[in-house]
Amino acid sequence: MDAALIIEWIIKSAILIFVLLTGFAYTTFYERKALARIQVRVGPNRAGPGGWLQPVADGIKLIFKEELIPAQADKIIFILAPVITVIPAFIILASVPWGEQINLFGRNINLYLTNINVGVLYILSVASISVYGIVLAGWASNNKYAMLGGLRSSAQMISYELALGLAFIGPIMLAGSMSMLDIAEAQRNIWFVVYQPLGFLIFFIASLAEVNRAPFDMPEAEQELTAGYHTEYSGMKFALFFMAEYIKMIAVSAIAATLFLGGFQGLFVDMLPWLGPLYLFAKVFVLLFLMIWVRATLPRIRYDRLMAFGWKLMLPVALFNVFATAVVMVLVGG
Repeated sequence: MDAALIIEWIIKSAILIFVLLTGFAYTTFYERKALARIQVRVGPNRAGPGGWLQPVADGIKLIFKEELIPAQADKIIFILAPVITVIPAFIILASVPWGEQINLFGRNINLYLTNINVGVLYILSVASISVYGIVLAGWASNNKYAMLGGLRSSAQMISYELALGLAFIGPIMLAGSMSMLDIAEAQRNIWFVVYQPLGFLIFFIASLAEVNRAPFDMPEAEQELTAGYHTEYSGMKFALFFMAEYIKMIAVSAIAATLFLGGFQGLFVDMLPWLGPLYLFAKVFVLLFLMIWVRATLPRIRYDRLMAFGWKLMLPVALFNVFATAVVMVLVGG
């Protein structure tokens, strides 16, 4: 294998990890500032100019916090659970393109880590792994509150994964491919959200449930379960769970942007390929704000209603969207 190609993969992987780590830190700052603005508060403003060093201060605080492991916990699984949760969040974006090919130092560089023809299947497979970390964290803690949080999370994520998976089918049918790059390329002239507004809405709602965001944050319901599955975690182990949630927010926003909003496509991308990552960043930024806005607006719903909403409304509507898309495509194609 070409050594230069391996070096290219390593560099692009390092860039992606750096972007996600920085994005995680400043997504927390973005959320706190946006929530403060919506609720007519000030938000973080002490650490650094305008509070911009608050994520750094939070990171330093978590590094030096004492880490505790309950005496009756399963120590090995207790330690591994945060790692199992955070790793899928990092690798899920491997098949999401940031842009088109550019020429750098006389070499053509693809602005994506990999382009596999089953990129959508890869994303769905990796996304389903993180639930194991959450369930194991709740079980290994030997704490009833944490165990209930883990069980809630597993039931919730499995339920909403069905609707989430069906939401992928519309863009796949329109593009005629399961490659994320092909799906983005197919939206060169018009975004799929125009053809799939219902699919986009289903994807957005199901992704909120998948990453345990309000109003679907039942696994962490502090009024009922103290802190849910991570009740017994502290220090950097807690930080890994925190990191996984916010990195997954960025990941599902990037996936939604690629499936429905054209991904890196935008004005003058053909002439200036460097604009591709900027367009994708802007779309992710807007989708993150929508997630924050929902959190600021809607209260947490009751758990039985959350499950009923997923099975009795989201799943049938997602199936209807797939059926309607197929019918329209056959009629138009015929």
